[in-house]
Amino acid sequence: MRRFLWVLAAVVVVAGGLAWRFGVAAPTPAASAKAPSVPIPVVAAPAGVQDVPVYANGIGAVQAFNSVTVKVRVDGELQKVLFTEGQEVKAGDVIAQIDPRTYQATLAQAKAAKAKDEAQLANARMDQDRYTTLVEKNAVSRQTLDTQKALVAQYEAAVQGDQASIDNAEVQLGYTTIRAPISGRTGVRQVDQGNIVHATDTTGLVVITQLKPVSVIFALPQDRLDDVIAAMARGPVPVLAFRRDGVTRLGEGKVELIDNQINTDTGTLRIKATFPNDDEKLWPGAFVNVKVLVDTLHDAVTVPSQVVQRGPDSLYVYVVKPDNTVEKRTVTVASALGPSTVIASGLKSGEQVVVDGQLRLTPGARVSLTPGAPPPAVPPAATTAENGEKRA
Repeated sequence: MRRFLWVLAAVVVVAGGLAWRFGVAAPTPAASAKAPSVPIPVVAAPAGVQDVPVYANGIGAVQAFNSVTVKVRVDGELQKVLFTEGQEVKAGDVIAQIDPRTYQATLAQAKAAKAKDEAQLANARMDQDRYTTLVEKNAVSRQTLDTQKALVAQYEAAVQGDQASIDNAEVQLGYTTIRAPISGRTGVRQVDQGNIVHATDTTGLVVITQLKPVSVIFALPQDRLDDVIAAMARGPVPVLAFRRDGVTRLGEGKVELIDNQINTDTGTLRIKATFPNDDEKLWPGAFVNVKVLVDTLHDAVTVPSQVVQRGPDSLYVYVVKPDNTVEKRTVTVASALGPSTVIASGLKSGEQVVVDGQLRLTPGARVSLTPGAPPPAVPPAATTAENGEKRA
């Protein structure tokens, strides 16, 4: 009985397998032909057209537009310090005072010497006039008159020398009042009030730096030289400065000059840009990221960056055709600009591209469309094709 049950079970299993293979599991050709394909839901958006700025990226350092170490030009006691560290000063403001009494006395001596010589000159001229009259009457010799004329000339020269001494004394006295040579911000005070200062001191009183405007010195690869020169030929070249995070914008300026030689050690060229810096976000000595607008791509075809897919040997996008089927199309990318990508070839503006749902697609698949957002506007400081995420 046991053997019979095992044989019966085996017959049932074999019969069931054959029935499934030739009956239930295998659909008829007619049934297969009638089974409709289910559209795959995707999000699609049209390729857009916009002007895309092209930036060259570099790293630079902020530099004061002008920086002056204020030094004394005469010796004496520093009587007064009239500025506060970190204070904004204007050109011509009095910032310190040296004891002026010695120089006032020297000026008074020079003026007294001039008064003495002027008195002697006046007397010599009167004698000259008298001798001139007497010579006409043959009362004195002409030699006496000539000697008097020489004496008058001597006193005139002495008066001129006295005037020069007065001018020099006034200049020296003026140096006792120390004024700001430029407008800017004062730094740390180097000499305290009451100290004796000398014109030969190497340490100045204070350093004044001009922050409005301010300069930024940065480097670009030497391959960018032609681009920058061409941009400068078209007009002022905008420059954007960012913090080291590359996101926080600090200011906008313009290129002032390109250095006259390329650094042979690094293969870079130095460029100087000027920024108004009205909000004083740029501080001398700080490192910044710099973006230079070297060109603008007009009427460039752009798509959201997630549209572009990477294949084994090329980049591609899925294009939705009028019959709601998709086409896998190879494209060439000019540059990736954050949320947007610039298409160099392979796609026209207005064509519908799949933004979301690409992973389930195959060429020729039927889709159902959900409208998506158009390509976002290119940010004001986009990454360049050279320095950003370049795709080819």
